[in-house]
Amino acid sequence: MAPARPSFETTAARLRACRICRDAPLYGAPLPQEPLPIVQGSGGARLCIASQAPGNRAHRSGVPFMDPSGVRLRDWLGLGEPDFYDARRVAIVPMGACFPGLDAKGGDRPPRRECAERWRAELFAGLPRLELILVIGQYAQGWHLGRMEGGLTETVRRWREILSEPRTPRILPLPHPSWRNNGWLKREPWFEAELLPVLKAEVARVMGTPREPATARAALTASATR
Repeated sequence: MAPARPSFETTAARLRACRICRDAPLYGAPLPQEPLPIVQGSGGARLCIASQAPGNRAHRSGVPFMDPSGVRLRDWLGLGEPDFYDARRVAIVPMGACFPGLDAKGGDRPPRRECAERWRAELFAGLPRLELILVIGQYAQGWHLGRMEGGLTETVRRWREILSEPRTPRILPLPHPSWRNNGWLKREPWFEAELLPVLKAEVARVMGTPREPATARAALTASATR
């Protein structure tokens, strides 16, 4: 008999006590501040936001996406804060669970590699009911989809193909909702016109909240004919 896999809640509790990136870093210098691993979810979650790493504001509050990026992301998803932060239905699993610090230009450093290597597979093993994973940014996309030609833009452009692949849970790639991507959003108007209606419909379906006038499948079909 195979050993029982740990629950998401058990793994998340162990992760929140993790200090690998500060006390025994495998890649580069130690984390420059006290670790505060941030993760959300439960074994019953059906939607997962596979993100990059908490930002500075999330680090200060201890709440994922409690910043302008989170406001934009919730708008993209069509979710208010009560549903977004409902751990019974929504898991938030970043590539790096701690704020990685700032680089010389004032931007966030990449997620710490130690975190995904140690915790990610175990966390997802505790999410057996997932139906949809929203894969945000190049680091999460690389982990969930493998390396793809053309980087983030081409990966997100292939969203119809990726979403339609026969697997469970389904995957939908997204750019990061950061203000730093405002230029990208202006250059890629198809994202708002074609992908966002499908995203909102898919999220409504998974969350069990009806959305009018189109179902998720109808929205996807309509987008594909444009």
